[in-house]
Amino acid sequence: MAKKLKSEVKLIINAGEATPAPPIGPSLAPHGINIGEFCSKFNEMTKDFRGMQIPVIIKIYEDRSFELIFKKPPVSSLIKKYLKIEKGSSLPGKKTIGRLTSDDVRKIAEEKLPDLNTDNLDQAIKIIEGTAKSMGIKIE
Repeated sequence: MAKKLKSEVKLIINAGEATPAPPIGPSLAPHGINIGEFCSKFNEMTKDFRGMQIPVIIKIYEDRSFELIFKKPPVSSLIKKYLKIEKGSSLPGKKTIGRLTSDDVRKIAEEKLPDLNTDNLDQAIKIIEGTAKSMGIKIE
């Protein structure tokens, strides 16, 4: 018999850095799950993605067990990782801090496509280009 779902909690947490401190502890405590167990499980599963933010959906069941469903990191995090930069431009549109080729944009779009609200790769590429532009990154 399948477990009965009590609730779902959506969080964005730095990979490998989950702690019981806010925002994780206060978000999960009302649901009665073991926060220490959650943190250790999350950190173990995301240790290879350190330095990136990982969206996670936590399905909490009536018996206080839980399941983690990971999504791809936000587009801005993927772009920062790809260009090896710390943050976007403080003056996007005026100050360019990096360049992406159309092939780079396509690779990022293909990676993020399952999490986007489109199945069309061309539309996904436009989403990635818009995010890059707002970060001060030029597309060549």
